[in-house]
Amino acid sequence: MSFFNKFLKNIVKTSQKKESEKANGQEDGLSVDEQFVKKFIHKGGKFLYCADVEEAEKNLVQVLQENQWNNVVTFDDEIRELLTTIQSAKTSKIIPSLPFMTQCECLIANDGSIMFSSKQLKDKKLKDLPSNFIVYAKTSQIVKDSRDGISGIRNRSEKNSPTIISSIKDFIINKTETDFMSYGNTNSKTLYLLLLEDL
Repeated sequence: MSFFNKFLKNIVKTSQKKESEKANGQEDGLSVDEQFVKKFIHKGGKFLYCADVEEAEKNLVQVLQENQWNNVVTFDDEIRELLTTIQSAKTSKIIPSLPFMTQCECLIANDGSIMFSSKQLKDKKLKDLPSNFIVYAKTSQIVKDSRDGISGIRNRSEKNSPTIISSIKDFIINKTETDFMSYGNTNSKTLYLLLLEDL
C-alpha cells in the first residue's frame, strides 16, 4: 500500500485531535511522508499525488488548464521533455505572469518546506522567479529535516557543490508573517506539488 493511501486513512483521525510533538519534532503516529504532506497542505501548498508518470502528466494538464497557463518557464531538460509530451509551450525566459516549473533537491517533513539549489534555479534567487511554482518531485526525496536535506545535497554533488541552497517555506502570497524569525522572507510562492510515487 502506498504512503498516500495510508496517509488518507490516518490524516482525518490525527487532524481531529491535538497531538503533542515528540522531542525530535516528528508528530506522534505520522511517518515522515505523512508529516510532510500534512504540514505542506497546512501552509497552503496544493498537493497532487501521482501514482505514475501518466497520472503526473494528467495532473499537470489540469493545473495548466485550471489556471489558463498556455506557457511554462523552466530551466530543466527533464521538465522540458514532460512539457513536450503534454504539448505545452515552454520558455527559459522569466515572465512573471507564467508559472515556473522545476524539480527540487528535497522535501522537508518537519516543516513542510521544499529545498532547492542552483541546480534547479541556476543563478536566480527565489524572489526573482515567478510567484507561481509547479514542483515535480518524488516520494524518495522526502527527508526528516533540513540537516538531512543539506547532507543529501552534499553527498550527491561532492565535486560540484551547489552555490545556492534555499527553500520555500510558505505557500500563501502576501501572508502576514507572525513569526519574527521569518520576518522579511520574500520566498513565498503559490505552489503546486506533483508528487510521484517512486518507492
